[in-house]
Amino acid sequence: MAAKRIYLTGFMGCGKSTVGRMLAPALKWRFIDLDKYIEDKEGRTIPEIFAAEGESFFRQLENEALQDIVSMEDVVVATGGGAPCFLNNMQLMNESGLTVYLKVAPEELFLRLGPGKTERPLLAGKSDEELLAFIREKLGEREPWYLQAKETADAGLWGMDHYLRIVEKYL
Repeated sequence: MAAKRIYLTGFMGCGKSTVGRMLAPALKWRFIDLDKYIEDKEGRTIPEIFAAEGESFFRQLENEALQDIVSMEDVVVATGGGAPCFLNNMQLMNESGLTVYLKVAPEELFLRLGPGKTERPLLAGKSDEELLAFIREKLGEREPWYLQAKETADAGLWGMDHYLRIVEKYL
């Protein structure tokens, strides 16, 4: 059975949205950024949701959004970095489409995330040393879920051919 949904997973800053925005048009599919989908549905930003309601409420919204997406076809979805790790989301994504883990080393994630850390609720207020330690710790916690993806891609390879080769066998 051909995949009708592609879920891009991985740690924040690994390039899920960037790859998704390139991959979707190449497949003539629609791109969905899961965080943006939640923001549009809730009428407020992710940082506002975190501040007002906390992480567990946000994770419930994330799960509900993924359940909405399961009924859609021909979509490339950039998930949030924590999405696969909560409420059986990884199982839901694996059962309803192709999951691809965009793998990036902690040091590279640090370089990518440092400049915009104030925009991300889980990174705000951290020094450089704290940020790198946080990335290593969280990636270590989350990688067992990421590795449940059907495919793993080296997210340092930005060429669209790299990603098309991975997904074409599922289409």
